[in-house]
Amino acid sequence: MGKKATKALRNAGKVPCVVYGGEKPFHFSAEEIAFRDLVYTPNAHTVVVELDGGEKLHAVMQDIQFHPVTDNILHIDFYQLFDDKEVTMNIPVRLHGNSPGVRNGGRLLFRKRKLAIRALPKFLPDFFDIDISKLKIGENILVESLLNDNFTILHPDTTVVVQVKTARAAVVVDMEEEEELEGAEAVAEEGAEAAAGEAAEGSQE
Repeated sequence: MGKKATKALRNAGKVPCVVYGGEKPFHFSAEEIAFRDLVYTPNAHTVVVELDGGEKLHAVMQDIQFHPVTDNILHIDFYQLFDDKEVTMNIPVRLHGNSPGVRNGGRLLFRKRKLAIRALPKFLPDFFDIDISKLKIGENILVESLLNDNFTILHPDTTVVVQVKTARAAVVVDMEEEEELEGAEAVAEEGAEAAAGEAAEGSQE
């Protein structure tokens, strides 16, 4: 603890850390490489801090500070997890499927790549999985479609997570338009057949 101590730890290749949420803050340090899979990933993880004496603390990473020039990790804050205590965490959003709106020339706008939620540790999802295979031009997916009784999403229900907007060269293909087109083609075919029939009768006369 203190500036000299933290500087000495960093010079030794270690990262000073603190765990909040318990009866009092708990300070520890570890080699910077130990945080590689936790920090350099888009996924959200809970962690187990195993102390020298064998004690284990379950926690989530709350804040991290990097050196402005070297990008080395300077400090990490963790929040201790308890089975009966809700925690706030940013959960990544993953998209899957092919949007028909994008295929028709629209632009896919991924507005919220992470969503803040509050939940008991056992209800923390690994990610939000969103299917965009039915998303047409002008349509969007809102937070309200992701609501769940196991957690609280800390964004307004009307927050846009992903949407497809019209691009300049977009070709809007709608089911109703397709049906109208099919109907027009059928009428044209009937008219062509009738005209052909009349022509045949005229030639026979």
